Amino acid sequence: MARAVVATAYGDPGVLALVDVRNGSPGPGQVLLEVRAAGVNPSDWKSYSGAWGTDPGKLPLRLGHEASGVVLAVGPDVEGVEPGDEVIAYPVTGAYADRVLVRATSLLPKPAGLSWEKAAGLMVAGVTAAHTLEATRVGAGDTVLVHGASGGVGAMVVQLAHAKGARVIGTAGPVNHEYVSDLHAVPVAYGPGLADRVRAAAPGGVSAAIDTAGTDEALDTSATLVTDRHRIATIAGFRRGAQLGVHLLGGGEGADPGKDVRMKARAALVRHWENGHLDVRVGATYHLADVARAHRAGIDGKVQGKIILKP
Repeated sequence: MARAVVATAYGDPGVLALVDVRNGSPGPGQVLLEVRAAGVNPSDWKSYSGAWGTDPGKLPLRLGHEASGVVLAVGPDVEGVEPGDEVIAYPVTGAYADRVLVRATSLLPKPAGLSWEKAAGLMVAGVTAAHTLEATRVGAGDTVLVHGASGGVGAMVVQLAHAKGARVIGTAGPVNHEYVSDLHAVPVAYGPGLADRVRAAAPGGVSAAIDTAGTDEALDTSATLVTDRHRIATIAGFRRGAQLGVHLLGGGEGADPGKDVRMKARAALVRHWENGHLDVRVGATYHLADVARAHRAGIDGKVQGKIILKP
């Protein structure tokens, strides 16, 4: 018997419970994974908050899309994966668990030096960041404005853009400016006068902008500074983004999910970590039984860095 987190109803984090589940043996194309750590993402609490609907037929709802762990067993026809392998798993359905069945195609080898916690927090934010850079065609010589540069996805965008040879301007609260600088971006404070502060930081102009904050300020500033709207993308401000005619990326209405781009990016993210171009900032770690507290911390925005759950 395994344990897994489920949402028993729609509402706030109080609806989450740690329950016993039966995974069974892995079927064709599957492996049974012993989870060592699971990444927490905003999509997890949005799934039961009512933001994406309240279909009672989906309850109880399993949570979690990324994990790291050890392969316990492999199903028929699975090749290249063996029990005992240390892996990163994405995408996963129900990663908030101590054991979970995963498609073998979702697995990547975990580098020996990469901690379980960082491995579990690498993929969702990382593939999202890679998608934004692909959509906006960021490359060497560009100056890119990243809104929400200290957040989970924003920090990934900054690091990957820097690795491509771009100069990065990153918006963040003053308390996070040192962190943004450490990521190789020029920090600027959001708030009134943002466009002027960005102009001062980038006198040569801004060629692309990526919004991970979802505010009208972020998108309006981007549209003011970047001439080509096709070089602006948002993963959160879909209403204003649609009005401005910029790229809408992710799971929102009318957005491009970019599944192929994101799946292709997984191996590249691991290589970037191995080459020292990418890191995962783990802000807090909680036990599975404390999942409600972990989600409240994420919703309140009080954790600087990735939230991780451990069995």
